[in-house]
Amino acid sequence: MSIVYGAGTPTGALWTGSGVIVLSGVLNATFPLPMKYIRGWKWENTWLAFCTLSLLVLPVGVAFWEVPGLASLYRAAPAAEFLPAVLGGLLWGAAQVSFGIAIPMVGMAMAFAVVVGLCSVLGSFFPMLIQRPGALLARPGLLLMISTVILAAGLVTYARAARQRERDGGIVTERGNFRKGLALCLFCGAAGAAINLGFALSSGLVARAAAQGASPQASSFAVWAVLLPSGYVPNLLYCLHLLTRNRTVSLYAGPSGKQALLIVIMALLWLSGWLGYGVGAASMGAYGTSIGFAGYMTTLLLWSTYLGVMTGEWRQATRATVIRMRFGVAVILVSVVVLSRAL
Repeated sequence: MSIVYGAGTPTGALWTGSGVIVLSGVLNATFPLPMKYIRGWKWENTWLAFCTLSLLVLPVGVAFWEVPGLASLYRAAPAAEFLPAVLGGLLWGAAQVSFGIAIPMVGMAMAFAVVVGLCSVLGSFFPMLIQRPGALLARPGLLLMISTVILAAGLVTYARAARQRERDGGIVTERGNFRKGLALCLFCGAAGAAINLGFALSSGLVARAAAQGASPQASSFAVWAVLLPSGYVPNLLYCLHLLTRNRTVSLYAGPSGKQALLIVIMALLWLSGWLGYGVGAASMGAYGTSIGFAGYMTTLLLWSTYLGVMTGEWRQATRATVIRMRFGVAVILVSVVVLSRAL
């Protein structure tokens, strides 16, 4: 007899889903790496090309390929079923724009730690609160909250180390706007959680896709094809603003094959991460969009830190700063262990 989890999810499927989510977090955390090798373009050129491919072209194309009769599904679905994905996508897209604005004010490392941490906490808590409020006082909910407290402590330590690392390396931020940048990071972390909330509340579209013959793994693609293009809108507007202000549209003339290949790799890594999260969350069952999301975001932060160390981002940090960073990572790992006991 198989052991079951929560609302009847077999243990094998639960751990398979968890493995898919961890792998997806690694893929998502790796997507910025090719940006280090793009030459001749400004940030807005790269970001617009990346967003067009990863938020618009690929998710829509994959959804139409994997979900039978997707166009008829959308025509038959009431507007209310689209609303969570559309609003979640727009809020999340606005969060990405805020992140880009905040980086010069507080630095990349601190911005990333604050945003990922807050997004992880809120993006895990609210789906459980809305969908399964009774679980908050049961074992999964209690362990999720304990893990969240430990994660917050680890993130505070990590963020302080990241801030000190930038000072050690002589990285200058816009000091006069530090509080404004921190406020933008807090908004980004809160609004960024909307991507998971929009996904979690779009079960109607998932059910329709399954009813039309899509596999359980591919049914979530019907949601991503609405949510991600909605998130594309704020990114498009912000990039167009920068292209106009900085007069960098002309840089698109004659891009090299290497640049195009790097953009494609970025988009495939990023989109595979999010689509894989959707597949893993579906496999985990009742708590896939809460506990699974916390694991996904924590994996993303840990792997991005590892890549940062491997690519020399901490090379100029003092020994004390590196020790603080490692202690923060160790505390984050403890939160992962606690979270795993909720499965």
